[in-house]
Amino acid sequence: MRILHVIHSVDPRGGGPIEGIRQLAPALARQGVEMEVMSLDAPGAPGVADFPVPLHPMGPSRPGYGYTPRAVPWLKAHHDHYDAVIVNGLWQYAGFAVWRALRTTSTPYYVYPHGMLDPWFKRRYPLKHLKKWLYWPWAEYRVLRDAKAVLFTSEEERIEARKSFRLYRCHERVTGYGIAVPAGDPARQRALFFERHPELKEKRLILFLGRIHEKKGCDLLLRAWKEVLESSAGNRPDSHLVMAGPADHDYGAEMKKLARNLGLEQRVSWPGMITGDLKWGSLRASEAFVLPSHQENFGVSVVEALACGVPVLISNKVNIWREILEDHAGLVENDDLPGTIQLLKRWTGLESARKEQMQAGARHCFAARFDIARTAETLPALLRGSTI
Repeated sequence: MRILHVIHSVDPRGGGPIEGIRQLAPALARQGVEMEVMSLDAPGAPGVADFPVPLHPMGPSRPGYGYTPRAVPWLKAHHDHYDAVIVNGLWQYAGFAVWRALRTTSTPYYVYPHGMLDPWFKRRYPLKHLKKWLYWPWAEYRVLRDAKAVLFTSEEERIEARKSFRLYRCHERVTGYGIAVPAGDPARQRALFFERHPELKEKRLILFLGRIHEKKGCDLLLRAWKEVLESSAGNRPDSHLVMAGPADHDYGAEMKKLARNLGLEQRVSWPGMITGDLKWGSLRASEAFVLPSHQENFGVSVVEALACGVPVLISNKVNIWREILEDHAGLVENDDLPGTIQLLKRWTGLESARKEQMQAGARHCFAARFDIARTAETLPALLRGSTI
């Protein structure tokens, strides 16, 4: 079986969707499934040269939406090489190009929205939502309507997706999602992280790992951290927050300024974007992972933490929060300042034995629900069943 994944960009700074594709490829290969990727990147764009599976970059494309005239002709010429095409994400030209090229062919296509239909965006960005309404009927609505199936990674995502647009029709399937078991030697990865950041070696670390973005609740986290450090629950001098993610943009600068204004210079570190063994080392060096996000479809970094046996402290806007609670793999609170303060206070107030139980719960949660080997088994079966 041959699958073509289509995505706006393979730049690793894009977060979860492209990381999911990178990790899915070897798992599918073990199932005898060949996977290729088409993106709208220019050939020299970040992430293209070292992409680990066959890649067809269709750019250069226009900034933002990503229109490129090469995409549709290429898809029309090559679609019959594949048993199925999978679109990753919405609101960019990749999905519309697939619809234009394949809607009259026998090659089925599927869509992973990756949380991009969550009504949080409607509430948070009403003007942008109005703009989306202008092209929803003739673009994204058709992309979803004519897809063989729209694939949701959780039941929560499927339910929430129905709330953004009144004009909405598609064939829904909940497929789950996952990541690969972390490779490499845990002790060496941990040592590598401390080698790069020796000032953190004797600290009790709570790790934020992801984009420094307002959606992620970064401001809540910093303000809550200030409150917790001043409380009896979190006044240990070795408690330290690590904000790991690309912060070389306006919002990142704003968050660093906020940390300074709160007097957190000595209690917060900003190592930037970290990948590979350094990323795994940061997780293995941390007591807990934290993400007070306002909207999170799946949260690849949440599952990466679980894979390392690290308890997760998340908001109830991360769509897998019910699974976390059921498996006793972490703590969950509201995505507001009181909730984030409570999240951190509850963790810092836990006894060591309870933290160890959550570590075991995290490992179990990953193995039972989010190992990508499960996705690699179920996804081809779904595609084969839908193409008969």
